[in-house]
Amino acid sequence: MIAEHSAIVARGMGVRRGGRWLLRPVTFGVTEGVVGFAGPPGVGKSTLLATFATLRRPNSGVLHILGHDIANAADLRAARARIGYLPARFDRAESMTAGEFVAYAAYYKRTSTSVARSIMKRLDLAEAAGTALSLLPPDVRLRAGLAAACVHGPDLLVLDDPFGDLRAAADPWPTGAAGPGGSAYSAAMAELVPVLRSLAPTVLVSADDTETLTGWCDRLLTLARGRLSEQPTHSAAARRG
Repeated sequence: MIAEHSAIVARGMGVRRGGRWLLRPVTFGVTEGVVGFAGPPGVGKSTLLATFATLRRPNSGVLHILGHDIANAADLRAARARIGYLPARFDRAESMTAGEFVAYAAYYKRTSTSVARSIMKRLDLAEAAGTALSLLPPDVRLRAGLAAACVHGPDLLVLDDPFGDLRAAADPWPTGAAGPGGSAYSAAMAELVPVLRSLAPTVLVSADDTETLTGWCDRLLTLARGRLSEQPTHSAAARRG
């Protein structure tokens, strides 16, 4: 079902890579809220989210982002101006300080330095502004990434496995639920989830497992064998229809 004011509308959209379907042609819509995409590594989540971020074109069908047909050059530019995107890892920027990273994103998005300082303050990054990204704890580094992705106030935020470093830091693998890292992981998630929900009207977020996304996403989709399947979510804010 496609709602009247969907942020994403895909009609017969298919995504291929390496000669195989990562997403077989399908028609669906995404409305406002937080939508999770789960699936094991290598299934195609990153490629699919990059398609929603307009970094690549679908191999079949039509894709409209925020009312814009991304096959049209003018529409593509208009859509990109309203999208925030954070890849799974931004290692090449780790020599930059958190402040430099967000300031550069503000410059790239043609946003003022005052706006950059404002979102740094909003995400509690003032004390971390002069610290290199590589030296920050995973949760603070993620906040810096979120600030950079949202410095221009996007209408659609696309986050590719944002909690991966948090999971990796927990002990034992993967979530540390039974180990000393579990409480730190849970506390970080409890702080980050409300922040993430507030950053844009529509947020797409991926993870390797459904457990990371269950309970707070408004919709939860799994990607397997080229097909998206809707899963139950117990989020109190889940939207019906």
